[in-house]
Amino acid sequence: MNLYQENHDLLAICKLAPVIPVLLVDETANAVPLAQALIAGGLRVIEVTLRTENAFDVIEVMAANTTEGIIGAGTLLSKEDVYAAKRAGASFGVSPGVTDQILSACAEVKLPLLPGAATPSEVMNLLSKGYSVQKFFPAQSNGGIAALKSIQGPMPDVSFCPTGGVTSTNALDYLSLENVVCVGGSWVAPKDKIKAADWQAITKLARHASALRKHSET
Repeated sequence: MNLYQENHDLLAICKLAPVIPVLLVDETANAVPLAQALIAGGLRVIEVTLRTENAFDVIEVMAANTTEGIIGAGTLLSKEDVYAAKRAGASFGVSPGVTDQILSACAEVKLPLLPGAATPSEVMNLLSKGYSVQKFFPAQSNGGIAALKSIQGPMPDVSFCPTGGVTSTNALDYLSLENVVCVGGSWVAPKDKIKAADWQAITKLARHASALRKHSET
């Protein structure tokens, strides 16, 4: 798989649902029912952040037990993270920014990467390396919708997944932009709902989120 194919695959993944849930899962036992709840609500693409000690275990369990789910590893900060994510069965990776080590490691293990960019220079640098699908992070504190509109003019060939400060109240505004293919957010799986094992509530939130694209395209 070359970089073009990896980028094409990532774009296809991002188009599967308007929202990618960004998850922090403290208990590995919650991994499968949480993934199943999100998938039941129409959100098949899931990002598990590497902010807990058991994150790779969560990814492995989700990937092995949810055939419809596409499980990604978020917060990749090093080449070691990339290798561990691949071993755990992640289908894609997400990074808040980029380093040459991360890019090289993802290419080496053939892990499609959604790399983070916050400035036009970073967007241009990634585009020059073949990454036309990027994570705009931190979105809201980095200019949000206005910034993405400004970037779209000179760089219309880049598609974004804004993450960071994206909520149920502003997600539709982001999705209405031509250069936004999906958004990432944690509101669809609140920590209190996960802790309470309220999977029905999470499915309901996911269902609302998965319907956002239909509204944005009308």
